[in-house]
Amino acid sequence: MATSSRSSRPAPPPHPTTPASASGARGPRRFILAIAAVAALGGALFGYDTGVVSGALPFLRTHFGLTSLGEGVVTSSLLIGAAFGSLVGGRMADALGRRDALLWAGAVFIGGAVAVAVAPSVPFMVVARCALGLAVGSASVITPLYLSEISPPHIRGRLVSFNSLMIVSGQLLAYVLNAVLAQWGAWRWMLGLAAVPAVALFVGLFFLPDTPRWYVSKGRTQDAARVLRRTLPADEVGAELARVDRARAVEADARHAAWRELRTPWVRRLLLIGIGLAVVQQITGVNAVIYFAPKILETTGLGTGAAITATIAVGAVSVLATAIGMSLIDKVGRRPLLLTGLSGMAVSLVLLGAAFRLPPSPGVSWLVLALMVAYMGCMQATLNTGVWLLLAEMFPLRVRGLAMGAAVFVMWLANFAVALFFPVLLDAVGAGPTFWIFAGLCVLSLLFCRRYAPETKGMALEDLEQALRRSTGER
Repeated sequence: MATSSRSSRPAPPPHPTTPASASGARGPRRFILAIAAVAALGGALFGYDTGVVSGALPFLRTHFGLTSLGEGVVTSSLLIGAAFGSLVGGRMADALGRRDALLWAGAVFIGGAVAVAVAPSVPFMVVARCALGLAVGSASVITPLYLSEISPPHIRGRLVSFNSLMIVSGQLLAYVLNAVLAQWGAWRWMLGLAAVPAVALFVGLFFLPDTPRWYVSKGRTQDAARVLRRTLPADEVGAELARVDRARAVEADARHAAWRELRTPWVRRLLLIGIGLAVVQQITGVNAVIYFAPKILETTGLGTGAAITATIAVGAVSVLATAIGMSLIDKVGRRPLLLTGLSGMAVSLVLLGAAFRLPPSPGVSWLVLALMVAYMGCMQATLNTGVWLLLAEMFPLRVRGLAMGAAVFVMWLANFAVALFFPVLLDAVGAGPTFWIFAGLCVLSLLFCRRYAPETKGMALEDLEQALRRSTGER
């Protein structure tokens, strides 16, 4: 594309070291990768802080004398904070900018991780995890929003999905450190080490710009052009800036009335679809496995240490599956991945529930682990990657931060409900019926996605808005 053009156009002024088109192509690529590496630390922290509790819970249960309900409260306290953090994050992203809002989240990540690690009592830990959840929820909204708006259309799917890869990588890191630190019962170190990547995120953000679309929404066209010159070939900057600016011109009158715009029928329909996708991602069982994998494996007769170590397999397959999903999502599309993944998840959960009808034994323990891994592979390669990407793409610019914040708020509430009640349900009816319930929810979710999930592959966000407006019946 840009490699066929050399010196016929003047070089963009911020980058005098672009003597050839090849270096001009490499410059944007390096800049985008640098942005992704720093911004996606928010995803890694999201993953670490949600995954680390699985290894800490057995020690918290002993140290604080937790019941099953107590385990649910400690686990879900982060998630109720994350629900409200997603609302705060969406509003802050619109008001302060995507970068500055993520900077705020980084500061809270640091303080929250330290507070959880030194917690002297259950009430203190619950409050500290709730505060930490504010940062987790904010990052869950702001990071994909930032990446989607700064990415060129042809790689947007892969770049936003990189955040999903970082989430599962953070969970894998948590599982590995859990297994290492479990030998000494060092649960405080498990929880406190989240402060290290939080510091890296906080420092790295000072070197990043905000997104062109946010700059344009605030009338800062020159700043938007400066960023576009660093993310696109020179011959595409003018057209992209004009496309974003046209969207701003259409939306200028409604920019300060986001709540009113959510009452517009086609926008409201999109919001309800987004909320539905967010709920689908949670009620199909993924976080029951992420938070309680050692507890699930202990019910098959596996010891605590072995169960924590075995959970590494869940994290490793999640990372591999997410990488596969990233490679497919811009080729196959969003909808086909969702439908395929939900089918595989339903089958895995039916078999997983059946495995718990067998007498406890080492063989059953490894069968359960294998089925959990199969389920997580299907989920992470398809539903997790696809839903986060769709939520970052499908809302119009004037309400994108607010609408995504609302959808993710509901997502975290559904996550909270699963985390709170799963250990109680597990004790009340057993693992088999519990996973069959999740399988049934996968089937219902498949029907929902088949009917309502949009396809957004390969379209610029501004063109996508017009397509979605037409698809929802707006005339």
